[in-house]
Amino acid sequence: MNQIKTLFFATLRDRAGVKSVELEIPLQMNVADFKTLLIEKYPVLSGLINHTLVSINHEYVFDETIIPERAEIALFPPVSGG
Repeated sequence: MNQIKTLFFATLRDRAGVKSVELEIPLQMNVADFKTLLIEKYPVLSGLINHTLVSINHEYVFDETIIPERAEIALFPPVSGG
């Protein structure tokens, strides 16, 4: 198993009700599967998670990215601007 730290920001933090959480995930899990896992743990995120920006160890990543061991994952909600 892979021990990771997940940080929630802005609306995601409000909806999840936590600032950060330590999770154990399977080795070689990709970001898309991680998002699915988060929806299972925090169903209130389901409307936002597919549009969420994800960074691993301070670098933005895509859904197919494999999560390295002991990663710090930050989740940023979708934003709009004008």
